[in-house]
Amino acid sequence: MAHVTIELPTLLHRFADDQSTVAVEADSLRGALGQLTAKHPAMQVHLFDESGSLREHVLCFHNDTNTRWMDTPDVPVGDGDRLTIMQAVSGG
Repeated sequence: MAHVTIELPTLLHRFADDQSTVAVEADSLRGALGQLTAKHPAMQVHLFDESGSLREHVLCFHNDTNTRWMDTPDVPVGDGDRLTIMQAVSGG
């Protein structure tokens, strides 16, 4: 299992015990996000829709690659990899 750091936007810190990063151990992108929501279940509804896909307004970067354009979330992760979650904010 790889040690992966997940960086969270300020809006999600309160769902992760006020942390800006969460360390997880996983073999894949899917596994890392699964570990994040297992540690912090309240985050599930803010990241994923009813089908289990990332919500439209949520972006996830694996190191510097936008995961939205990946064919599958089963992409391997390695020791020291970084996942950065970003949320679009709108208003009027």
